[in-house]
Amino acid sequence: MSMTRLDQNRTQYMLAEKAGCKIPEVDRVVVWGNHSSTQYPDITHARIKGESARKVINDEKWIREVMIPKVQQRGAEVIKARGASSAASAAAAVVDHMRDYWHGVGDRWCSVGIPSDGTYGIDEGLWYSVPVMCPGGHYRRILNLPIEEFSASMMEKSRKELVEERDAVRHLIPKEFGEKLYTTKKNAATSAGKKAASK
Repeated sequence: MSMTRLDQNRTQYMLAEKAGCKIPEVDRVVVWGNHSSTQYPDITHARIKGESARKVINDEKWIREVMIPKVQQRGAEVIKARGASSAASAAAAVVDHMRDYWHGVGDRWCSVGIPSDGTYGIDEGLWYSVPVMCPGGHYRRILNLPIEEFSASMMEKSRKELVEERDAVRHLIPKEFGEKLYTTKKNAATSAGKKAASK
């Protein structure tokens, strides 16, 4: 897995601050795509105290023109201001990520970069951040989420960037290694999903 938990944490913080609630009261935030300025922090399905985050915030202009760009550009802003990355925040996100993965998060969602299985129009095998549940020691994709037109366009921008990045270095990676890596990850996820479903 690749990690987009730092971006998820930043999005949850901004929503909590805007709504005047505690950060743990914000859930189901999704970060789609790359860990870059094309990432898409999506609150379409997010909840604040169990209610629709969009209804609680009730400010679409703030969501699109303040929150999304702020999360997308936060890393660059920190580096520009401090001359260094936000290592402490990244370290905290690593702890959150591994804790939730190994110990489980119930019905809460996590955003992680995993090889795509083709869902949501993402190229099969492309590493792309999507929402998952972590029952404990493995992940299970969140499937069949309705995707609005705006969300689809934002997700597509990040998909294109990741394809470009992949293709730029593809000649450096032996074909059999790339195929083996994806197949191994795919089979592991499928096996874990079957085990979880049988419980």
